[in-house]
Amino acid sequence: MNRTLDLSTAVWRKSSYSDGGQTNCLEVADDHPGTVPVRDSKRPDGPILVFAAGPWASFLEGVGNW
Repeated sequence: MNRTLDLSTAVWRKSSYSDGGQTNCLEVADDHPGTVPVRDSKRPDGPILVFAAGPWASFLEGVGNW
C-alpha cells in the first residue's frame, strides 16, 4: 500500500528544540495523526522527513536527556 501524505496545506511551526538562531531551525507540522512531518526552515521547499509518532517521541525523549 502506497500512502502519500498531502502536506500542501500543512501549517509549520518551529520546534521548541531549535535554538532560535539561523543555523538550527527545525520545523514540524501538527495535525497529521500518527505521523510527524519535519523540515529544515532554511529550505522550506526542500525535502520533508516523515516520522511515525512513536519513534519521534523516543527521539525527543533522548534529546531531552542531553
